[in-house]
Amino acid sequence: MRNSLRALAMSALALTLPLHSHAQVNAEQVLNIGRNVLSMEDYLLAIQYFNLAIKAKPYLADAYFFRGLAKLSLDDYEGAVADCTLALERNKFKSEAYKVRGFALMNLGRDSLAVEDYRRGLEYNPTDKYFLYYKGVAETELKRFEEADSSFNLLLRRNPKFEDGYVARGRLNLERGDTITALADIDHALQLSKSLLNAYLLKADVAARRSDWPEALVNMDEAIKLRPEISDYYVNRAYLRYNNEDFFGAMSDYNYALNLDPSNMAALFNRALLRTEVKELQNADADFSAVLEMEPSNFYARYNRGLVNLEMGNASRALSDFKAIARKYPRFHPAYYAMAECYRELGQMQEMVKNIKHGDQLVANYIANPTRNPLDRPTIAPGRSDHGDGAPETEQEFMERFNRLMTQSDVAEQQLSFNDKIKGRVQDRNINVEAEPAYAVSFSQPEVTLRNSANYFRDLENLNQRRYIQRRIYLSPGSPTPSDEARMAEAFKIEEEFSNSLAASQSPRPVDYLGRGVARTMLRNYDDAIADLTVAIDSADDFATALFARAYAYYARARSPRTDITSADNPDKTELMAAAGASATSADYQAAINDLDALLAINPGMVYAWFNKGLIYYDVGDFTSAVQCFSEALRIDPDFGEAYYNRGLSYMRQGNRQQSFADISKAGELGVLPSYNLLKRMK
Repeated sequence: MRNSLRALAMSALALTLPLHSHAQVNAEQVLNIGRNVLSMEDYLLAIQYFNLAIKAKPYLADAYFFRGLAKLSLDDYEGAVADCTLALERNKFKSEAYKVRGFALMNLGRDSLAVEDYRRGLEYNPTDKYFLYYKGVAETELKRFEEADSSFNLLLRRNPKFEDGYVARGRLNLERGDTITALADIDHALQLSKSLLNAYLLKADVAARRSDWPEALVNMDEAIKLRPEISDYYVNRAYLRYNNEDFFGAMSDYNYALNLDPSNMAALFNRALLRTEVKELQNADADFSAVLEMEPSNFYARYNRGLVNLEMGNASRALSDFKAIARKYPRFHPAYYAMAECYRELGQMQEMVKNIKHGDQLVANYIANPTRNPLDRPTIAPGRSDHGDGAPETEQEFMERFNRLMTQSDVAEQQLSFNDKIKGRVQDRNINVEAEPAYAVSFSQPEVTLRNSANYFRDLENLNQRRYIQRRIYLSPGSPTPSDEARMAEAFKIEEEFSNSLAASQSPRPVDYLGRGVARTMLRNYDDAIADLTVAIDSADDFATALFARAYAYYARARSPRTDITSADNPDKTELMAAAGASATSADYQAAINDLDALLAINPGMVYAWFNKGLIYYDVGDFTSAVQCFSEALRIDPDFGEAYYNRGLSYMRQGNRQQSFADISKAGELGVLPSYNLLKRMK
């Protein structure tokens, strides 16, 4: 049912989208459709409808407001703030926009601004309990405890059965150190409703702080019953079970958390530590390695993997990990003692003594003058690095903390949601952080996407309209290689058709070489594809479609896996072959850029040429040039979502976080699915 509703909405959207001329759009009708799609929780599609309404009538406050609400549901808080601001500029009495903007500001850590929005909202709608509720939460975050207490007291006088208000006031009292009053409020809230997630999380946190593990587990169990899909909760319950000496239960929770979210770093790391403790060393090694695949700089995983391999007798592998640690943290003395043990296992006694002496010297220097000769002591989890009384921790305490289990997040964290029904959350899907792919020409029709405009290329359109060849050629993003056996067979058939035509002709046409070159690109036969396209270009040097197709073939060949260039028997040959492979790749990238430049000399407004050129620069690490190319593409087509996304990635690589956020948010607004997942990760 859900899919059929979405299909109907997509069909309606297609009828309202502009093609080559701007059709009249009934803004109110489109806005209503968008609101219905929003209620179906298909946030990306809803945003496209609101975009249409805004283009037709940019003075409509509701279009900006609902687009902001959709962005809020996708965790695009910057985008939600921007849209609600635009809505309020058009209608300052739109009180709900203050609420949405305030909530987004809170999630951005701008609680002072959020409080001002809630105050303004209360001026226009003084009876709205959520304005008071969110205002009190924001004031709690700001440590304005008296103001927060006043807000919650007023809220609960007016709404004595508002259970979330009691939970929030309980959290306020916990922050103030009044545990008894806090628990009284939380228990009262649970008398009003047994389905309060925050209440159970707070009670679990209070019990854990008191080391009352059974009580903490009871409440964590209730939280998981309410939200069984959240992997982090299983990580936290595993921590509680571990402290309750239920190792089997803890392991089960880590396993289940990883079933829900295979990339949950805390679950992987903790399971590895637990497996180490119960002597499942091979499995522990696998888990630490998985952590390092996702986060190569994870010092703790590398150190513990070294210890595991040392215990298993893999001294050489352990040694490589400890050496990597010593390079990054040259004053982390345990690494030198660990290396000494590795050298002892390997029978290299001189190196063993050398490393022991170096570790001893680091410790002696520290004792003589701690300020001048500090030791490297990175921490693994939030918490105190001393006893709280100013006394430094002992060496044993430090190493215990270094190897301890960690929780994914503080279980007492306030779990706020704007309407408590945030579904269809594409930002929670695990999507690889990769640039949006290059555009290619092929004989396969592109799939329908959320993008607002067709993939129009003037020269290609002319070629199709004049029917120089019987088959239509399309322009689409991503690899043109067929995705299944039937389509692969069709591509071979197309190649054969053009080969037969070229063989039968006394004067072969450039378009036939183009057709066979495109088919061979689809089949990843890049060498022969480039040869065919070169013939087509040599016959007509202004053949824009052939230039674009050959540029893609060069680009694809540069990115394709090369013949194996490793040779353990001949290291010198390996280096020469590796250098030759790198040189060939560089030459292909340059050839692709040369073809795109030639195309742009013919057609400077060919937006996809600018996009592909920017992607090549991104791949080779020239992010400044990539930004320039994507910016030129956006100058030509300001609604080119993929260009915003890739420019945002380029800004990210340059360290320009603010501009990166803005571009990736805009890409999400324009229908680029991975944007919201990336925004969530960046935060």
